[in-house]
Amino acid sequence: MSKKVLLTGFDPFGGESMNPSLEAVKQLNGRIAEGIFMVSYEIPTVFHESISVLTKVIQKEEPDIVICVGQAGGRAQLTPELVAINLNDARIPDNQNQQPVDEPIDVNGPAAYFSNLPVKSMVQECIAAGIPAAVSHSAGTFVCNHLFYGLMHYIHTEASHLRGGFIHIPYLPQQVLHKTAPSLGLDTITQGLLVAAVASANDTPERKIIGGSLH
Repeated sequence: MSKKVLLTGFDPFGGESMNPSLEAVKQLNGRIAEGIFMVSYEIPTVFHESISVLTKVIQKEEPDIVICVGQAGGRAQLTPELVAINLNDARIPDNQNQQPVDEPIDVNGPAAYFSNLPVKSMVQECIAAGIPAAVSHSAGTFVCNHLFYGLMHYIHTEASHLRGGFIHIPYLPQQVLHKTAPSLGLDTITQGLLVAAVASANDTPERKIIGGSLH
């Protein structure tokens, strides 16, 4: 029996005309590969609404795995996130002009949640496939971390059978034509997400290896 993997990407934010996370997950919508079925959805880059939309999608699709994806301009690799922290501290406004500073995501929630996906193994599988990847120990404090925390809080409080996590990805080449920043092609990013999804759905054991940084 195949497993269902839900992938989400954000709409463009911060003055960008596109968001590579949305472009990449759309490439995988409806895809069947190595015993998994993938479905993708767009999530608004908005505090609180993003969590609400994700929760409704999870309840509708009833996936086995949830992988939320977001843009991290300046990073050169796919970076699966290890931990989400209970903090909103926005450097820029979200897409509804909200800019919380030093606020908890959930006043009753713990300080942090760890992904329950095999993060280091996902990275190693990507590298083995020739895709730049590294473990990240910081998802930031913007809507990406906000959604990641909301996902893990939902898993811990409402859906303990569910596995989930977050992957940050670099800019696409067309986004850096007028800025100095690394980028990866859409095909490379999409293939990396596919590799990560397969590793997660196939219950690849986590590897006890050194790795990870605060990007």
